[in-house]
Amino acid sequence: MSISSKITFFERFESDILSAKKTLTIRNEEEKHYLPDSRVDVFTFEDNRWICRIKITKVEPILFENLNHEHAKQENMSLADLKSIIQQIYRVLANSMSSITHY
Repeated sequence: MSISSKITFFERFESDILSAKKTLTIRNEEEKHYLPDSRVDVFTFEDNRWICRIKITKVEPILFENLNHEHAKQENMSLADLKSIIQQIYRVLANSMSSITHY
């Protein structure tokens, strides 16, 4: 496993990241390689444009089915929207394991 020093987000999340309205990200098992207290550069997924640098504060495992309203609030969206977006991006099943990366 390689520790990541870069993370990408869709451009539509840029303003929420910069304004600290989005304070976590949910990643699948393949994209969970971040360490607490590390600093990572944030880029847009679409064109690899640098946005900012964030400090990872915590990484924790979670089952998709256990996502709740607090997670959605930290993502700055409704729980229904959060689950829909995760399913679109990762095509996850209800009992799939993911990780939450807080920043």
